[in-house]
Amino acid sequence: MQPTDYADALRDILEKDSRYEADAYHFLRETLDFTIRQTQASEGAPRHISGQELLDGIRLFALQEFGPMAFTVLRSWGIHCTEDFGHIVFNLVNAGILGKTEQDSIEDFKKGYDFQTAFITPFQPEHPLPTLPHEKKHTPP
Repeated sequence: MQPTDYADALRDILEKDSRYEADAYHFLRETLDFTIRQTQASEGAPRHISGQELLDGIRLFALQEFGPMAFTVLRSWGIHCTEDFGHIVFNLVNAGILGKTEQDSIEDFKKGYDFQTAFITPFQPEHPLPTLPHEKKHTPP
């Protein structure tokens, strides 16, 4: 028998797969809603979201919600690469919380983007900060 509500389903998922924190699942559901709203705003009607579209939404939503802390927050939840989002999605699919099409696959989430580039690089300065004179190391003659 499948759980009928999200809380029960999440509890079952976490008992079977402890790789990710509950907050990772909550974030994914919020991100899916965010991505659907973004797609609906540009296309006029809600539709199925592909794995790549969800990954793009995750990147945008994480940067919006957590700013420079996005990388750290995701890692604290056990998420280290885009494939981790695929595992979370398919855990929710297998629990009956999310649906999928015949074309959807965990492969859609492999090598989506590099976390360093996606979540750290946007906050690095364009030009390195200059070194102040008192910060320069003196080397002995």
